[in-house]
Amino acid sequence: MPYENPADFAEFASTAWPRLVRTAHMLTGDFHEAEDLVQTTLTKVYARWRWVPHDEIHAYVRRALVNNNLSRYRRRRVAHLLMPFLPEAAHRSQAGPAEEVEERTTLLQALADLSARQRAVMVLRYYEDLSEQDIAEVLNCSVGTVKTHARRGLEALRAHPLFAHHLPASEGANR
Repeated sequence: MPYENPADFAEFASTAWPRLVRTAHMLTGDFHEAEDLVQTTLTKVYARWRWVPHDEIHAYVRRALVNNNLSRYRRRRVAHLLMPFLPEAAHRSQAGPAEEVEERTTLLQALADLSARQRAVMVLRYYEDLSEQDIAEVLNCSVGTVKTHARRGLEALRAHPLFAHHLPASEGANR
């Protein structure tokens, strides 16, 4: 059943905003670009709001967010600048604030070196915790393609020079 009332959109957007910005930040690597991406996505979703079924709204918006990011990435109109920290503490670790900032910065730098598709798969799988099937639907590709991007993305992240100090001595020597 579609939404009829535009006030429903305002409620949805305000509730979903923090989660969407965190996901977009992981996709773009820049907080300001993430906010722009979410604004663009929500603007496009609003134009189709009355036709989006209730039970599919989160999947629809997630797919729109990823597609808008891939389009933005393809056009390369925006410079990719990395923030040294996440503005919101989405995931707290046992490390102190300085270590958390360093870990996030390292992760964002390594993610920035992946292709747009690999990065989208990594964020959707390990940050959004989506299944391979759900990711395939969001990216409009096969599950096999998702698995390939996930495997290659993980290999690239594991081999990334920024993570060399995180590997155990025996594993780091084999790489």
